[in-house]
Amino acid sequence: MLRALEGIIRETVFMCGIVGCIGDRRATPILVESLKHLEYRGYDSAGIATLNGAEIDVTKIEGKICDLETIINETDNACVGIGHTRWATHGVPSSTNAHPHVDCTGSIAVVHNGIIENFQALKEELTSKGHIFCSETDTEVLAHLCEEYYNGDLEQAVREALLRVEGSYAIAVISDNEPDIIIAARKDSPLIVGLGAGENFLASDIPAIRKYTNKIIYINDEEIVRITRDSVVVSTLQGVKVEKTVTIADGSIIDAERGGYEHFMLKEIHEQPKALRETMEDRLYELEGSIDFKELRSLEDEIKGIESISIIACGTSYHAGLLGKYILEDLLRIPVRVEYSSEFRYNNVLSGQKSLAICISQSGETADTLAAMNEAKSQGYLTLAITNVVGSTITRKADEILLTKSGIEIGVAATKTFTAQILILYMFGVYLARLKKLTDVETSRNIITSMKSVPGLIESLLDNISTIEKNASRIGETDCCYFIGRGLNYPIALEGALKMKEISYIKAEGFPAGELKHGPLALITADTPVIALVPEGKTYYKMLGNIKEVKARNAYVIAIANASDDEIVKYVDSVIRIPDVDELFSPMLAAVVLQLIAYYAAKYKGAEIDQPRNLAKSVTVE
Repeated sequence: MLRALEGIIRETVFMCGIVGCIGDRRATPILVESLKHLEYRGYDSAGIATLNGAEIDVTKIEGKICDLETIINETDNACVGIGHTRWATHGVPSSTNAHPHVDCTGSIAVVHNGIIENFQALKEELTSKGHIFCSETDTEVLAHLCEEYYNGDLEQAVREALLRVEGSYAIAVISDNEPDIIIAARKDSPLIVGLGAGENFLASDIPAIRKYTNKIIYINDEEIVRITRDSVVVSTLQGVKVEKTVTIADGSIIDAERGGYEHFMLKEIHEQPKALRETMEDRLYELEGSIDFKELRSLEDEIKGIESISIIACGTSYHAGLLGKYILEDLLRIPVRVEYSSEFRYNNVLSGQKSLAICISQSGETADTLAAMNEAKSQGYLTLAITNVVGSTITRKADEILLTKSGIEIGVAATKTFTAQILILYMFGVYLARLKKLTDVETSRNIITSMKSVPGLIESLLDNISTIEKNASRIGETDCCYFIGRGLNYPIALEGALKMKEISYIKAEGFPAGELKHGPLALITADTPVIALVPEGKTYYKMLGNIKEVKARNAYVIAIANASDDEIVKYVDSVIRIPDVDELFSPMLAAVVLQLIAYYAAKYKGAEIDQPRNLAKSVTVE
């Protein structure tokens, strides 16, 4: 029963963020500033532990970083510290369950992202030896294990403690017995180290420390790192020294600021034209009608022989994969499956000979997707990762990667990374179709020409959003709404519903419009807004018929339709126009409209847009 319970917990947790610094500057303001840039990773409690040589000072609170700021010791001159922003897993949000956690003596402090699966057995063992626990968390066992094994060498104590642990972790540990070091380690949870001059940093993600350094070391699974003011030494858990490469991080701290926008989500919606242009840059050759992924050149022979594709992803990335299925099957004429990462490895996975697994994760750290990719590799699949984060775990484990170039995305509800994922899938479809000689130069040239027009069309859409705001407020007054689409726009209906649920808390569902009569029509009433995706194309007249079905049940219908469509106004209550574009790319424009509808509906309701309840940016533990 205990194992079953731990398994349930393991499948339902989200993530937290950790930071650390050591140098000559005051640690507290650095830790607080760094945590602010990680708050998208968890925001139900926060805390810091600083070490001024004499003792560890722990400050933590239920709530957000701004709440922590109200109680921190402004006179603390400590230059060593660790911090944490939490998303509750074991134990309810509370000051007691907040990190850092300390041992019985208060000499060792630990912050942790991940989950200790065998924490209960370890807790019982440690309790029997006289250790006293204060919280409900799994993390506290790490502090007591370090205490149990401490014999004058903190690094060795952490190493021995982690050898007892089952599960995932990124941890940072300090001790007042060794005030000039921070010990950190990772397994299945992200961890980076930032290098400075006479100071060093650690964090779960680059935005946390980008203000202080752009020199980054990525820590791999089952590696432990000893950090001082002047050195960073990495070794395996077994004690073998590891030489690391220093990476210069792209982007600037400005990318992680709101830049005058009220919310990160709105800023990132408006950044989509730039993200798409940068994702296309140096890859499109319009005159030749070709797309060049230089990173795939070494695998071209294998890729050319692919006979089937499985797209594996979660959440928004899964919806990008669904749209990718339509595109890839149309261009390549081979079967494409789309599977949730969390379900893929529990299926009877078919042999992957001459098969490609495209694994999509905006963060590159999504635990379910990483596990599914490992399963695919074990079955012989060639693996291709689509991600937005250079140096993330998925980039080191996949056979090859395609990077979207969207810049840092802070808002929990993915926007610019979603449209960039769609773009990469379109580009890959054209690339592989040309490689397999399934399409000619003229056809590919036409697709590329339309593709290059999309960023500008999105800019024109963003310049005129008053109709979107008006319709969003209409939806914000309701308790539920439905999204319908066909073909290429069915995945966009699903994504629109997800965005609405994520940030406005309105009950929203997406349906293939042709399925309405098979059940969903029972939900339609006069109080139910229906958002219908009706761009011109081969499903246009079928969609008009479906709209008639919901109008016959007195639904309020909002259509997303082409600017030149004069017919649609006869069938619906309101129309949101998108620029005329090739049918193939209308889903990208419609996606931006639905992002804005969700944003303004949430704003109308006064919801917490960038930090929606019960959600975190990415799920780094299964």
